[in-house]
Amino acid sequence: MSDQFSKNSIVVLVIDDQMMVVEAVRRMLETEKDIDFYYCTDPTKAIETAIQIKPSVILLDLVMPEIDGMTLVRFFGSNKKTEDIPVIVLSTIEAAIDKSAAFSAGASDYIVKIPDKIELIARVRSHSHSYLNRKERDEAFEELRQVKAELEESNSALQLLSCLDGLTGIANRRRFDEFMIKEWKRSNREQSTISLILIDIDYFKAYNDNYGHQKGDDALKSVAKSLNEGLNRPADLLARYGGEEFVMVLPETTLGGAKKLAERLTQNIYDEHNPHEFSEAAKYVTVSMGVACCEPDKRYNSVETLIEAADKALYEAKKLGRNQVAASASCDGKCIMDEEKED
Repeated sequence: MSDQFSKNSIVVLVIDDQMMVVEAVRRMLETEKDIDFYYCTDPTKAIETAIQIKPSVILLDLVMPEIDGMTLVRFFGSNKKTEDIPVIVLSTIEAAIDKSAAFSAGASDYIVKIPDKIELIARVRSHSHSYLNRKERDEAFEELRQVKAELEESNSALQLLSCLDGLTGIANRRRFDEFMIKEWKRSNREQSTISLILIDIDYFKAYNDNYGHQKGDDALKSVAKSLNEGLNRPADLLARYGGEEFVMVLPETTLGGAKKLAERLTQNIYDEHNPHEFSEAAKYVTVSMGVACCEPDKRYNSVETLIEAADKALYEAKKLGRNQVAASASCDGKCIMDEEKED
């Protein structure tokens, strides 16, 4: 019995309770340098032995004590670790009914023992090469599948990272633009309401200049966290719009609902009491918010006009003293562009 074998070498496992047959087969194969020979004389250990040595072909006696060869053929075929290994049945009987039964049970071949040396070697090589080629192909496919899965996972991670703001961890401007266009089209198609909130940290330049950029970054992260925690629905989006500005997209939300949310979030940020002694709005970090809403019977004619409406409302909140919310007047009946045309 060989001590070791290579991954792609032919490995023969003989399962026969008669040592005379085992020895006869061994002698036929001993001159073949690329064939490793193993045997098992106890049929109750046949499956265990096959799993351990991983043969490329099994030579199986049809008649043995305790477990007959036909039952073993079925056992090999039903075990995930041995189901693909070709099994050549060895039998002293050359009856057609026995051959048919062996093939029906899952045998790959049928040889009357003790066979001719040339015939045995030819069949061992043929079945082994077929098995090894199939195994190599399956392993290549599996490796390719794993590489593909890893690539898809990496691409998904990169896609996610490309949509996130590196400092605050929320969506970035690119993600906002994509999301806004998609939701705008949906709201037009379904004639549903969509609201927008633009948010600006009050006197952030003064904060940055006096406390330093590290503190400024901390303030941005703190405000982003507070805003994000204040959103109640997975359908809503919070994004960093640029610099100290943030934006919220609220599908299927009325002007009143968006304004109420904005007022709550403005108060939440004030209540955190993060000091800002250089602000003219309060002694803490605060935000101003502008709200605009596009309703089914009061449609804006583009995403840009809705953003412009929210921006004008934000400007109004700042003009009124900051640390507060203002809503676009255009939502109560006419679009901004219509008003500009009347002017």
